[in-house]
Amino acid sequence: MDNGTFVTAGLVLRETETKESDKILTVLTPELGRISVIAKGARSRRSKYTAACQLLAYGEMTLRRKGEWYYLAEANTIELFDGVRQDIARLALAAYFAELTEAVCQDAMAAADILPLLLNALYALGTLEKDPLLVKTAFVWRLMEAAGFAPLTDGCAVCGRETLEAPMLDVMQGVLRCGGCRIPGGGLSLPLTDGAVQALRYILYCPPKRLYGFALDAAGLRMLDRAAEAFCAVQLERSFRTLDYYKAFLPTEDQDI
Repeated sequence: MDNGTFVTAGLVLRETETKESDKILTVLTPELGRISVIAKGARSRRSKYTAACQLLAYGEMTLRRKGEWYYLAEANTIELFDGVRQDIARLALAAYFAELTEAVCQDAMAAADILPLLLNALYALGTLEKDPLLVKTAFVWRLMEAAGFAPLTDGCAVCGRETLEAPMLDVMQGVLRCGGCRIPGGGLSLPLTDGAVQALRYILYCPPKRLYGFALDAAGLRMLDRAAEAFCAVQLERSFRTLDYYKAFLPTEDQDI
């Protein structure tokens, strides 16, 4: 760092227009976590860093700190994830990933794991063209684990069985239970298949580079995805407008949890 100026890599999670030609960027960096960056003139046609100041742009940024704010001095794009941008549904899903990441990632310690997780999810969507539902399910559960919200999945929270009978996920308590077991004070519970339970355990604990290396039948994947949405809504106590927007591109039967 020289006179308050330093260089970092960052992914734009949100862009907000301000004044005549400026933007306020919410950027995820590995060293600082989530920060707000003022990009003066970013909306001008003569700006040299317009591309690096758009949603989901990953780039190298030269920043100056002044008080609580960071100001963008220079920016060079590293990756724009063109494969994601060329498909409106995948772009909407990626925007949901960004909004969810912004909600859970605040400190630098979490960002060190979460930034590569998000970058890999965008790569899986746009370049590898993985099944969006599989990417969404795996990313959401692994993100919640990285942010400290992982459910307990070793066995039934009541009887202790590792192989659960009619498995259920209590999204309020964040535990698995057998269908016949009851948890005092338990909240909303959603059913999972045996395969979905195994997939959930894999997602939470597998090596990062193998996150999308699991297989699950369509019914189990849909159940695990819906459980992920409900778990996020309850644990974070909020909804996500980008998720609603993404669902508008899905078949009617896939739009409701």
